[in-house]
Amino acid sequence: MTVQFPTDRGGDLSIRPAERADLLAVVRIENASFSQPWPYDAFDRFLGEPGFLVAVDDGRIAGYVVADVSSNVGRRIGHIKDIAVHPDHRGNGIGSALLSRALAVMAAHGADSVKLEVRRSNDKAKRLYREFGFEPLRRMPDYYDDEDAIVMIRKLD
Repeated sequence: MTVQFPTDRGGDLSIRPAERADLLAVVRIENASFSQPWPYDAFDRFLGEPGFLVAVDDGRIAGYVVADVSSNVGRRIGHIKDIAVHPDHRGNGIGSALLSRALAVMAAHGADSVKLEVRRSNDKAKRLYREFGFEPLRRMPDYYDDEDAIVMIRKLD
């Protein structure tokens, strides 16, 4: 299912499930966004998962999110594993649209809360997550080898 979102620049953005043909663009965005990027195979394993979504802007992949839902002690917990927007498309609301859609997908698949990890130094991402109701839960030392992560969590309604 493709969902349309208005963007901050006035155009339309569509968000849909990722397809195999999207993987090279997703990996390029990953490599441009992170110092320790996921390899192609990591994304390939998530194809078909409802929480692997891409944002399409003007016919090109502008960003993606990888999320899933798992059971843990009788609860269904969503996990945002990876999210990124191409550097040329940042600041246009694409990250917010991806996050919003991923939260809706996880709620539809029974998640009662969602967690994610973020670099301790990534203030911009932490600010976005706080805007979506995520709260810091704990610090994970050396999660990114060279830096601690902050685990953030949000309850879903």
